[in-house]
Amino acid sequence: MHIDRYHSFGELVEHEVEGIDFRRTVLRRPFSPVAVIAPHAGKIESSTSEIARAIAGEDFNLYLFEGIKKRGNYAALHITSRRFDEPSCLELLSTCSFVITIHGCVGHDERILIGGLDHWLKNKVAAELRQAGLDVRNDGHHFQATNPENICNRGQSNKGVQLELTKALRSSAYTQRFVTAVRAVLLSL
Repeated sequence: MHIDRYHSFGELVEHEVEGIDFRRTVLRRPFSPVAVIAPHAGKIESSTSEIARAIAGEDFNLYLFEGIKKRGNYAALHITSRRFDEPSCLELLSTCSFVITIHGCVGHDERILIGGLDHWLKNKVAAELRQAGLDVRNDGHHFQATNPENICNRGQSNKGVQLELTKALRSSAYTQRFVTAVRAVLLSL
C-alpha cells in the first residue's frame, strides 16, 4: 500500500516546484454545472489527463493536477483524494453541482470501479457504461469514495462520482467508448 509523501497541497508546494515537478490546469465553462477532475494526472496516473480532457471537451469545467517529473511522480506527488485540497480545484468545485473525478488504478482487466456519494449520478453513469459494453463494478472494491472529504464529494451538492479506470482500460481501444458514455450522461444533465 502506498503512503503519500505529503498530506496536503500546502505541504507539497513547500518541496515541489510548479512548472518543474507539477502543473495545474483549470478550464472554466461558466455556463456548466459540471466539473471533470483528474487530481492525479500527467505521470502520476497515466492517461487520466487525456481522458478527463476528452470528457470535458468544450462543454464542462476541467481541472488537472499533473505530475511532470522525469520519474517518481506517483511516489512524490500523489495526495490521496480525501486530502486533496489544492485551492484552485476547491474554488472551481464551489461553483459546480456535479463532479466526476477520473483516476487510474492497477488491473489487467478492462474495468471501471465506480464510487462516490452521488448515488443517482453514479447509477446513471454505471448504466450507460454497461450499455456501452464496459465492465463496471459499483461494490466489492477499495475505491468507494464515501468520505465527505473525498475531492469528488466537495462540489456544491457535497456528493459526486469517482471513476477508477484500470491500467488495462486506460491503454485499450475501449477508452473512447468510456469517454463517449460518460459525456452522454453529463450532456443529459
